[in-house]
Amino acid sequence: MIAWLLFSWLTLVELNCENLFDSRHDSLKQDEEFLPEGSYHWTRTRYWRKVDRVAQELAACGGGSDGYGLPDLMALCEVENDSVLVDLTRKSLLRTAGYDYVMTHSPDRRGVDVALVYSPFAFSLLNSYAMRVPLIRGMRPTRDILYASGRLIGGDTLHVFVVHAPSRLGGEMASRPFRMQVAKVLCRAIDSLKALNADAHIVVAGDFNDYTGSKSLSSIYTHGMSDVSAHARGRNGAKGTYRYHGEWGSLDHILVSSSLRNAVAECYVADEPFLLEDDEKYGGKKPRRNYLGPKYLDGFSDHLPLVAKFRMKDSDE
Repeated sequence: MIAWLLFSWLTLVELNCENLFDSRHDSLKQDEEFLPEGSYHWTRTRYWRKVDRVAQELAACGGGSDGYGLPDLMALCEVENDSVLVDLTRKSLLRTAGYDYVMTHSPDRRGVDVALVYSPFAFSLLNSYAMRVPLIRGMRPTRDILYASGRLIGGDTLHVFVVHAPSRLGGEMASRPFRMQVAKVLCRAIDSLKALNADAHIVVAGDFNDYTGSKSLSSIYTHGMSDVSAHARGRNGAKGTYRYHGEWGSLDHILVSSSLRNAVAECYVADEPFLLEDDEKYGGKKPRRNYLGPKYLDGFSDHLPLVAKFRMKDSDE
């Protein structure tokens, strides 16, 4: 009898959504900017347009060989609460896809959280929980790390972490210890998984607010993780997921364990033309963001999505 190896494709998207807030006040959070009477004049009309914009952006990242298909997993940063995830998965352009989600409910003062949106047809959720990041001196409450595990079509278990590390507010050097603290918590969790199974399939995705060679990322590499997005580029000129003062860079990353490294078929920046606009000051193109300060631009996000495609083993027959 001949043994045939069967494979299936798994598509993972990482995206910082740029303030996907609803327009209702949470009395426990500092979300006043994103209210109808706030400085951003965040109305229900603008909110629903934003939800559909994010859905359109994510749907464009599916990119099957036939031009169709949707992502299997989407690691999202800067989402406010369950209500925006319900609207995104149940009431937007994605409503017929059958997506489900898990998310954190962090102590972040603004109410910013992370989420994993997944297709239950590709990723059967086994477990999920939020990992709190202990504060160190001078550190503000930050986003929890989201952990989720699920069974893939071929029977393997995939472990996913979604991260949104503290910003560089106050300067890179001054804020670096806070991102190192997030990396420390993450590395402990990775080590725990590998202690149970040295070949565990692990993916870490999110906005690290650091670059590939930064100290926080480098510390994670020493725990057997590789940045498969390190050289990710777009097909329409983007050289990173973010552009600042005319320079492209990537604060967003997708890391994988050594057991998954050879399964990564490609990793690229999704820079579809409708996600870009002319950079009138510095030339070239830049992400078509939703706001510039308090000025409403009716765009998508100030970050572009990262897309990783995995060729996963299905079964032996």
